[in-house]
Amino acid sequence: MIRENQRYLNSIQVLLDIFVIYLSFILAFYFRFYILNDGQSSFTLQQSLMIISCLIPVYLFLYSWFDLYTSRRVKPFTTEALSIIGTNILAIFLLVAVLYVFKEINFSRHVLWLFPTICSITTIFYRGFLRYCLRHYRKQGYNLKHCLVIGTAPIASELIYKIRSHNAWGYSITGCVRTDDRKTGAFCGYRILGNIDDLEAIFEEFHLDIVMIATDEHDATNLGHILSVCEKAGVKVNIIPYYYKYVPAKPYMDDLDGLPIIDTRHIPLDNLFKDLLKRLFDIVFSLAVIILLSPLFIFSAVMVKLTSPGPILFKQERVGRDRKSFYMYKFRSMRVQTADEEVTQWTTENDPRKTWWGNVMRKTSIDEFPQFFNVLKGDMSVIGPRPERPYFVDKFKEEIPRYMIKHQVRPGITGWAQVNGFRGDTSIEGRIEYDLYYIENWTFSLDIRIIFLTIFKGFINKNAY
Repeated sequence: MIRENQRYLNSIQVLLDIFVIYLSFILAFYFRFYILNDGQSSFTLQQSLMIISCLIPVYLFLYSWFDLYTSRRVKPFTTEALSIIGTNILAIFLLVAVLYVFKEINFSRHVLWLFPTICSITTIFYRGFLRYCLRHYRKQGYNLKHCLVIGTAPIASELIYKIRSHNAWGYSITGCVRTDDRKTGAFCGYRILGNIDDLEAIFEEFHLDIVMIATDEHDATNLGHILSVCEKAGVKVNIIPYYYKYVPAKPYMDDLDGLPIIDTRHIPLDNLFKDLLKRLFDIVFSLAVIILLSPLFIFSAVMVKLTSPGPILFKQERVGRDRKSFYMYKFRSMRVQTADEEVTQWTTENDPRKTWWGNVMRKTSIDEFPQFFNVLKGDMSVIGPRPERPYFVDKFKEEIPRYMIKHQVRPGITGWAQVNGFRGDTSIEGRIEYDLYYIENWTFSLDIRIIFLTIFKGFINKNAY
């Protein structure tokens, strides 16, 4: 829920930023030619706005580059304000350079300095007001992150003190986990929910958005076990290092009033611009595939109907981003099965349930093509970790460390693991290693590379059953 709220807020901020950019230019243009009334513009307002429209993607890219679309609960507003000013300076320098290259010497110089000035002031004002509203909203007990504090050492008490002193951060402590031999049932006014050995039961009983690990050096040996349990539960983890007094906060992702926070899992697609770029590409690419391969879609549908009674499409429940279930589409390649067979049986090389045309589709990956409609719906991406059925997710999360991390991004039709041979009945451990590499090292160029690898060696695969 917290991640969804953040994405919704980011989308609103993007729209507001675009609105403010246009409004700022209109005000600059109006002030220059109607209030100062010093000469006439060689460009009409409509022509000038067309030029500014080309600058919008630059603004959004720079805002994203300066992390203005990431959660800023604990960061000072001065940092955000300086980033806004820096963005406007860089954007206007770029505009001046483009005007110089195209020899557009008649564009008003007054507008060129009025526009970034007004835009900076307006953006800082509205973002400051939005931050004030959000902080007031959190102080009232809304939009909270439910936290579990692991640790009963002095560093944990300092963390709790910081959170209590800044209720506008929106952290709500559900309870603590005991890491020493104390017998009391409370720590710093919060209920002790159990020991480290009780973590799995705690995750089952309570809804938690984030885990704060605040243990001392004596509990360092338990850190691996704690992270393993947290990642299996799919919960975001932050660590307050016991040596925090001896390291600067700058290298770390967050700074809780001087308390450095280490993010244990860097996910590039948490960045709004990168996520939007990937989503836009998914939509354009999927539409192109559906249109260009529509004859193959129709032919496959006819063949499915002719070779086996039943529906053309096969839909199956899978687990997607944020552990949410959705129905994934395929051309039906098997005879109609019972619900129990669909949920619990893994496809094998000589599976007797497959039809002859289904076997052809599976070998050539044609059965996967309807998933481009899942991409348009937003359930999937073109590139990403392959989604799995709930039955196997529950099974693998108990057996394979870090398995649940794959659900922090949209699942894909193809992925880094698939083009490296981990497809069908292959090692799940190996597949997860490649999925995690993709998640932590995503770039747009990596997606393009995976698409080419899929085209040239991924459609026909000996492990595709």
